[in-house]
Amino acid sequence: MAKDIGIDLGTANVLINVKGKGIVLNEPSVVAVDTMSNRVLAVGSEAYKMVGRTPSNIRAIRPLKDGVIADFDMTEQMLSYFIKKLNVKGFMSKPNIMICCPTNTTEVEKKAIRQAAEKSGGGNVYLEEEPKVAAVGAGLDIFKPQGNMVIDIGGGTSDIAVLSLGDIVVSRSLRVAGDKLNQDIVTYLRKKRGLLIGEHTAEKIKIEIGTVLKGHRDKEMEVRGRDVVKGMPESITVTSAEIEEALHDTMMSVIIAAHEVLSQTPPELAADIIDRGIVLTGGGALLDGIDELFSNQLQVPVVVADSPLDDVAVGTGYLLDKVEQTGK
Repeated sequence: MAKDIGIDLGTANVLINVKGKGIVLNEPSVVAVDTMSNRVLAVGSEAYKMVGRTPSNIRAIRPLKDGVIADFDMTEQMLSYFIKKLNVKGFMSKPNIMICCPTNTTEVEKKAIRQAAEKSGGGNVYLEEEPKVAAVGAGLDIFKPQGNMVIDIGGGTSDIAVLSLGDIVVSRSLRVAGDKLNQDIVTYLRKKRGLLIGEHTAEKIKIEIGTVLKGHRDKEMEVRGRDVVKGMPESITVTSAEIEEALHDTMMSVIIAAHEVLSQTPPELAADIIDRGIVLTGGGALLDGIDELFSNQLQVPVVVADSPLDDVAVGTGYLLDKVEQTGK
């Protein structure tokens, strides 16, 4: 008997949850391809190491952009590779697969995700909206008649949703999230400090010294890159305060979207959210000072989920069980 699998098909990472085993795979959503022969050379962690470091005939591709499949063939190859790696397919049978997508995914995009999963060896393929799955994975009981609000900040998209009775009542999905924050750091250092850095370095800066709340963190870090003017390798010291400034505008755009969602929420559910607070999940929930920033701006209690990176994958497991019990 094939085991059911839940897939968090993220712009930055793919997580796979196998029924009865929990999360068995967590790898970057990257595929390395030889452009001459179009052959896939590496997938996941191996391919991620190659980002920004490849000779001209090898390209490290991220098949998902802003939470959407940008390169269908590569997504399919990547999924097939991960599913094969798990070896969950039983003899003659196909696993049921549940995949998550952002709330504003179009029908065409949904069809592409479904096809990629079917081609990579799935049986029945279910699609669920990401904030709903993240809320379940974060331990919220979304099936009761009460309001729950979740803000899921991933790599490509930030999904904001109010849920009640097992469904989304109001939601917004923004194509700004972790990747955009990395880009903000790259742009800031180029413009303000005249230093060119790569995506890996930006991610490292964000995690190690980054903050989104003024004065919340006071760290510095030596950053190496290339001087814009001289074109030579250069090393500078960057502070937390600079990173806060770099990330400010993108964080505000997420807060404005959260405001909009709250303003469209029915009053009864809004009252529940004031009582219960907002849950932050996704990799972005790990940003320093983010709960305080959101709480100050939205005037509502905000908590970070216990394991924000795993919530969507955990939620898929729970919802797959529910599908089996109810048949829908």
